[in-house]
Amino acid sequence: MSDSSVIVVGGGIAGLTAAALLARDGVQVTLLEAHHQAGGCAGTFRRGAWVFDVGATQVAGLEPGGSHQCLMQHLDLPLPAAKILDPGCVVDLGDGSSPIHLWHDPARWAEERQHHFPGSQRFWELCQLLHASNWAFAGRDPVVTPRSAWELSTLIRAVRPATVASSLFTGFTVADLLQLCGCGNDQRLRRFLDLQLKLYSQEPADQTAALYGATVLQMAQSPLGLWHLEGSMQVLSELLLQSIRRDGGQVLMRHRVKTMTPTTAGWCVASTNASGQTVKQSSRDVICSLPPQCLLDLIPADPMPQRYRNRLKALKEPSGALVLYGVVQRDALPDPCPGHLQRDCKTPGSLFVSISREGDGRAPAGQATLIASVFTPTGDWCELAEEAYQARKQAMLKAIQGELSSWLALPDDAWLHAELATPRGFAGWTGRPRGMVGGLGQHPHRFGPFGLAGRTPMKGLWLCGDSIHPGEGTAGVSLSALNVCRQLMAKRGIPLSFQR
Repeated sequence: MSDSSVIVVGGGIAGLTAAALLARDGVQVTLLEAHHQAGGCAGTFRRGAWVFDVGATQVAGLEPGGSHQCLMQHLDLPLPAAKILDPGCVVDLGDGSSPIHLWHDPARWAEERQHHFPGSQRFWELCQLLHASNWAFAGRDPVVTPRSAWELSTLIRAVRPATVASSLFTGFTVADLLQLCGCGNDQRLRRFLDLQLKLYSQEPADQTAALYGATVLQMAQSPLGLWHLEGSMQVLSELLLQSIRRDGGQVLMRHRVKTMTPTTAGWCVASTNASGQTVKQSSRDVICSLPPQCLLDLIPADPMPQRYRNRLKALKEPSGALVLYGVVQRDALPDPCPGHLQRDCKTPGSLFVSISREGDGRAPAGQATLIASVFTPTGDWCELAEEAYQARKQAMLKAIQGELSSWLALPDDAWLHAELATPRGFAGWTGRPRGMVGGLGQHPHRFGPFGLAGRTPMKGLWLCGDSIHPGEGTAGVSLSALNVCRQLMAKRGIPLSFQR
C-alpha cells in the first residue's frame, strides 16, 4: 500500500483540473483513471483517419478572464488553439420558419431575437440583468454550499446589492420569467428555450432555474463565447496531464476504483489495474469527480451517514444519449455550413449536431466528421436483452441518419461512415452509471445552494464534476474543481495559490 496526500478519482476535465491545481501547489497527488486515456466525456476516439469527440464538442471560458484562460495561465500552460463559434449554434425549430442564429456580437444577436421573437425584449433584458449579477458574484469565487466558517465567509464577501436583488428569483424557473415579462404565450420562443436549455441544464424552461438559465443563454455572446478546439477535445486533457506530471503528480491509467474506505488516518482506495491486480493506496483526502451516484457502490454502507446515503439514492437519474458518429463528403454539406446546429423533430427526437471544420485535424481534406446526439432514457437501453438491443440500435441509427440526410439534403453516397453509440456503450467508455450524460439537472431545488456540496459529511471526502455547482460543460466542471481545491486547502490552513 502506497501513501498519497490526495487521491483524485476520475480523469475527466474536473478530476484533471483538481489534480493539476493541487500539484501546482506542491501537494502530493495521485490521479486514478479507469480508461486508457484521460478526458472522460470530453475525450476522443479514432476510426482510421477520423477523430471523433466522444461527448463535449465545444468549450467555453477561453476568452480573456474566462475560467479556462485563467486556469491555463495559473498552470503556466499555453491556451489550446481554438476558434470562436460565430454563430455559436443555428437552431431550426422544424416549423418551416428560418433558423435562429446565435451570433457572437450582442447587437447582431439582439436583432436576430427581435426578428424571430418580437415582443420578447423585456425577457431578454431581465435575463441580461440576472446574468450580469450572477457573473459578478461568481467571479468573486464564493462557496455557495458553505459547510464551514471559512466557506461562509467567501459567500458573504461575494454578496453585493445586485446579488441580493437577483436572489429574489432563486425559486423561479426560466418559464416563470417568460410569464413575468408577458411572453408566456410565445410558443416559438418557449420551444427555442426548451431546446437550448436542455443542452446545458438537462431540463426544459419550466424546470431550469432562472438564475442558471439566464447565464447559459448568454454564453455564445461577447465578451463570453463558445469555442471550437483545433485537433480535438483531447487537447484540453493532454495539457492538464502535462501540468500534473510536470509538477510531480502521479497519473495511473487503467486503474478502476472498486472501494473507498475511511480509515483513522484518512482513506484507503482500492483499484484494479490493467492486469487485474488490486492496488491499495492511502490518502489524507479523496476528491471524487465521478457522478455522486457511484459513491453508493464505492463506499461501504456503515461509514456513510444514512441521511447522506438516502439523499444519494433519491437523486434524479440524468438522461442518456444516442450519438451518431458519421463522416460525410464536405462538398455535400450546405454552404455555408455552421459548426453546430440544433433541430426540433419528433422522430428520433431533437438533434444537436456538431460538424468539423476543414483543416481542424478531425478528418482528411474534403471530408467532415458529423456528430449528432439525441437525449434518451438510460433504462430503455441498459435493460434490453442483447438481440433486442442490437435490433433497436440499428433502427435508431437508420432513423437518425435518415433525418440528417433529409434535413441537410445529403445524398446516400455522401456518407463515408456512420455508427451509433448508446447509453450502454457510453457506460463502458466513461464508467458513468447506465451511461448517464450530464449532471443532476439545474432545477431550482437542485441549483446552487440547494445542490450537493463539494464538501461531503464524510471527513476528507470531496466532490467535483458536473453534478456539483456550477454545473455542466468543461468550464463548469473546472470551476467545481477549483472550488473544492480551495476548500480542501483552506481546511489545511494553506490558501490555494490560484488568483483570478
